[in-house]
Amino acid sequence: MNAEALDGRLLFAIPKKGRLHDKCLELLAGADIQFRRHHRLDVCLVKNHNIALVFLPASDIPSFVGKGNVDLGITGQDVILEAQMEKHVTEVLKLGFGKCALQVQVPEAGPIKTVEDLAGKRVVTSFEVLAGQYFKDIDDRLQLAEDKRTKIEYVGGSVEAACSLGLADGIVDLVESGDTMRAAGLHAIATVLQTEAVLIKSSTPKHPALEPLIKLITSRIAGVVAAGRYVICEYNIPRERLPAATAVTPGRRAPTVSPLEDEAWVAVSSMVEKNRAADVMDELVEIGAEDILIFNLDNCRV
Repeated sequence: MNAEALDGRLLFAIPKKGRLHDKCLELLAGADIQFRRHHRLDVCLVKNHNIALVFLPASDIPSFVGKGNVDLGITGQDVILEAQMEKHVTEVLKLGFGKCALQVQVPEAGPIKTVEDLAGKRVVTSFEVLAGQYFKDIDDRLQLAEDKRTKIEYVGGSVEAACSLGLADGIVDLVESGDTMRAAGLHAIATVLQTEAVLIKSSTPKHPALEPLIKLITSRIAGVVAAGRYVICEYNIPRERLPAATAVTPGRRAPTVSPLEDEAWVAVSSMVEKNRAADVMDELVEIGAEDILIFNLDNCRV
């Protein structure tokens, strides 16, 4: 791999490990972005598009994209804000995975019950910028003197152990299920922000000629995301009950309604959110629908 091999290619940054990596690989496969990554190499060429994938730490991706060193990237919204690159990157698409909350956590059995109780004490985090901004606002509101303000200390990992080791009175860290925090005897007293994985590009791209390819890849990824979110619901309904049925299944734009041989009945096909599919089927049964079928989507364009 050399610079000449990358010349003219769209550079697409992917998290090289961590909570987003495997989901990104599934997304690339769904978008038919074909590649083979050789062992220990963090750059590989895509076989069927003029693209090179660059595997980077998720925390570095906002800077690489914002400065125009790579054209597209996938990372977490929290990482963009922590890197202070929100003005330099454009969020193209929310991806629907990697959803977490950046929370303030304290020992459940301790005396601290609110963030105001924690203000002025020791807070350990991997998110110095976000935690610093959050507690600066609280310290300002409480009018704490300079020597009484919250002390933010950085650690790179195992943040949840800081309180039990006596290093902190509270922590700020990402929480997905909360199991790790509960196991450490911690509980949330505030949420700094909600975050998920996003597709980003530079706000001032260096390679305008690549814009058509960026739009193509964005469209494909959007299709994969939508296919994971929606299913197709098909059913038969008496024509007189169609208005009630289409209120339950309005579709993204409108349902498809087709006549049957029996003029008193119609067939309806509509996209519904996957996590509501069971409730939708129950509601349709109550209205009088029959032969209700649910089909998963492999891919789509919406």
